[in-house]
Amino acid sequence: MTSTRPRVLVIGAGFGGLAAAYELSRDGLADVTVLEKADDIGGVWRENTYPGAACDVPSNLYSYSFARKSDWGRRYAEQPDILGYIHDTADRFGLRALVRTGVEVTSARYDDGTATWRVETSTGDVFEADVLVPAVGQLSRPALPNIPGLDTFAGPSFHSAQWRHDVELAGKRVAVLGTGASAIQFVPRIRETAKHVTVFQRSAPYIIPKPDRAYTDAHHAAFRTVPGFAAAMRGLIWEISESFGLALTKAAPLARLVGVAASANLKRHIKDPVLRAKLTPDYPIGCKRVLFSSDWYPALACDNVDVETDTITEVTPAGVRTADGQGHEVLHEVDVIIYGTGFKATEFLAPMTITGRDGRDLQSEWAAGARAHLGMAVPGFPNMFLIYGPNTNLGSSSIILMMEQQARYIRQITEELARGGVARAFEVRRDVEQAYDAEIQARLDAGVWTSCDSWYRTASGRVTTNWPGLVHEYQRRTRAVAFADYEVVLPDRAGTKVGA
Repeated sequence: MTSTRPRVLVIGAGFGGLAAAYELSRDGLADVTVLEKADDIGGVWRENTYPGAACDVPSNLYSYSFARKSDWGRRYAEQPDILGYIHDTADRFGLRALVRTGVEVTSARYDDGTATWRVETSTGDVFEADVLVPAVGQLSRPALPNIPGLDTFAGPSFHSAQWRHDVELAGKRVAVLGTGASAIQFVPRIRETAKHVTVFQRSAPYIIPKPDRAYTDAHHAAFRTVPGFAAAMRGLIWEISESFGLALTKAAPLARLVGVAASANLKRHIKDPVLRAKLTPDYPIGCKRVLFSSDWYPALACDNVDVETDTITEVTPAGVRTADGQGHEVLHEVDVIIYGTGFKATEFLAPMTITGRDGRDLQSEWAAGARAHLGMAVPGFPNMFLIYGPNTNLGSSSIILMMEQQARYIRQITEELARGGVARAFEVRRDVEQAYDAEIQARLDAGVWTSCDSWYRTASGRVTTNWPGLVHEYQRRTRAVAFADYEVVLPDRAGTKVGA
């Protein structure tokens, strides 16, 4: 049997895209090109440069298995260190040479006649590929709230993922909309110099103390020189994070323990009963992302910080107007507005136009919510495999573990394509995808994530982001490709099951 070198086009040069580039280019398997719309690599860690930006997964686990790092500065790495690690890894393994920056993909169309993908870009360049790997992630498009008057504010306003470092906050009155993972990191920092910070909260998060600290020289020496120490620490952290994931099921005893810890943390730092009531979550723990911070509550207790829970009715040129539902309105006059309002996590692959076999439009296929077999393969879209696709996000642990496993899975299919010697594509069977999706959604419905509104869910209530199990289970299920789950699609559009 002859062998070919498939052309692979990866979209996105963050952790996921670079993991795919490494795995698929390794040993010369495929001719890999990575297209990145920004001017450099790094993904969310290139974009999120707000004060205090850091990971909430321990550094030893938030890294590639093929590029272990022994000299992290802190237990929970900060944004500059993580971005530096991404750059160092790309240079070490020659991945930067595969990346074309400043090239945004606008559309991708599967060519039935050639069993290849034709990809168009903002620069006018057109690429053809045998395998398409979208790796744009779930947290790449900032979301702004649907509030009247957003564009009328007279002062500076920006999303935390598009931080305006040219805006001076010292001595200013600052409004922060949102109390999610970004806000709990930057509010304690900006409070130190701002005249006043008003935090507008829609729902209170559960907060667990973050056991962060700087690593010592002795730690660094142990990681470098003690046989097995780094691997043992990584394994231990992994198992701890998996155990935490068990709390994300209804009535789990561990969930109650985490809830008790969060409640004790709140009581320890917030003595004012009125403020404590505002900061007490009113939904089951785990329904929304549990957050880790040791300085969020102390910051909110400061004299120059207020927490506002009344409904925002509009943004005006002077600030933010709220109403308590009983006829009382207040205009909070501010100098700067910062939106810590998250991302459009459920709008997978938007705004790209993806057209599959026989002219299928991906967004139409996903009208009821994004779905994919194992989070990677979509019926009607041959040889397209997603990294960090639908239902692969984690409520705990390191998403890099999932991304690497997906890259290994895609490598197996690419190896099969290389052995084929003829143009062809693998398309997941619709019945296989439907059975898988039914299982995943049933498990999600039985868990905690359907108990409240969150960024995990679409407007209709479907959870399209999160994986309902542990990383170990996902790795087991994706360790070997079940080729019987796929059909072979030939250039003449004749499809037959592999092995049939």
